[in-house]
Amino acid sequence: MAELKLSESRDLTRIERIGAHSHIRGLGLDSSLEPRDVSEGMVGQLPARKAAGVILQMIKEGRIAGRAILIAGQPGTGKTAIAMGMAKSLGLETPFAMISGSEIFSLEMSKTEALMQAFRKAIGVRIKEEAEVIEGEVVEVQIDRPATAGAASKTGKLTLKTTEMETVYDLGAKMIEALGKEKVQSGDVIAIDKVSGKITKLGRSFARSRDYDAMGPQTKFVQCPDGELQKRKEVVHCVTLHEIDVINSRTQGFLALFTGDTGEIRAEVREQIDTKVAEWREEGKAEIVPGVLFIDEVHMLDVECFSFLNRALENEMAPILVVATNRGITRIRGTNYKAAHGIPMDLLDRLLIISTKPYTKDEIRKILDIRCQEEEVEMTEDAKQLLTRVGEGTSLRYAIHLITAAALACQKRKGKIVDVQDIDRVYRLFLDVQRSTQYLMEYQSQYMNEVSIGDDDEADANANAMVAE
Repeated sequence: MAELKLSESRDLTRIERIGAHSHIRGLGLDSSLEPRDVSEGMVGQLPARKAAGVILQMIKEGRIAGRAILIAGQPGTGKTAIAMGMAKSLGLETPFAMISGSEIFSLEMSKTEALMQAFRKAIGVRIKEEAEVIEGEVVEVQIDRPATAGAASKTGKLTLKTTEMETVYDLGAKMIEALGKEKVQSGDVIAIDKVSGKITKLGRSFARSRDYDAMGPQTKFVQCPDGELQKRKEVVHCVTLHEIDVINSRTQGFLALFTGDTGEIRAEVREQIDTKVAEWREEGKAEIVPGVLFIDEVHMLDVECFSFLNRALENEMAPILVVATNRGITRIRGTNYKAAHGIPMDLLDRLLIISTKPYTKDEIRKILDIRCQEEEVEMTEDAKQLLTRVGEGTSLRYAIHLITAAALACQKRKGKIVDVQDIDRVYRLFLDVQRSTQYLMEYQSQYMNEVSIGDDDEADANANAMVAE
């Protein structure tokens, strides 16, 4: 009997929290790249979404590389949502890295190293190699469970067949656990990687198409494999350049991928990796997959970072750079000069600019409906109308924040559906920016102020502007 061994491995369960953009599923475009009014979690911003769709199509066709896109607009107009929609539309095969401009200054490494790591996280390498696999139809899974709790671990036998042969494999505890996790049963066609022991369920055999009790609406039927059970097949692995950097860095090693503490990676390591990847490309063993790097709050970067971005975009393996900002004419950090969006003119000239506009009252209502559904909060029509007016008078973000708070207030009074009184209660409890600024201006003398004498006029002007909005 053949013996099947499974290497020691542990699966990590992915937990997805309900975040600010967890409702985004894509850009909401049809086959002709025309944006739908409400689709895939996206609402409004039709011109911006259409422009993003055109860029997305160029990325998929490989017609755009080393380019940069700027998404500019007022706060709360869906800039990050459009970037997230692009990431979802690209799929898992295309790398997507996302950082905030302020993160660059909080990491324990130089600014250029942080940007370099972000760039290489957005560059994928599709590596092709041959692997030994066992592929066949499951005839029988037989598991021998110990009679007592203190006895030896479970053992069993797995019978696989192709159109030409049938073999019985001995199973260990790890293999039994893997089969149970994949819910493998008689009639399934599976593939087992001999090196890692990973089990992939390919579908259900056509010979079992009459077994209605073992079928579901998503059941996929495949032919029973032919030839030998053990065969060599081409396997494609997709990794990023940064992951290869970390694994080959002597000071960090493989575990740094899980801890996130990669530290600075030496330039020599990257040069060797780039040379090796170039060799693989010439031999046809690998291909480069330029991904997308999204930098939010790009105005937070300084002139040194902007110079790095200018140079990095000229590299032949550069990813698509998407940046976003809500600033108008403002000072470039690290200089005394002002420029549009706080970005130097030489970099600004490279950018394709997509602008977003404030949401209308109807669009705010539709977004709030989507968020209520995403957060599983039932709300009366009157409460939604009030929340829409709050979002129109303050900001969309503030209105979205009140949804969960109002649900907790409703739960506190033992209610089942959020009503107007719950919205009113949390509106009084939590101040928006305008009311908070007005309160500070009224009681400014009672606070500890750190504004210097020369900055008093400018501070008062900014505060008055916020109240006026």
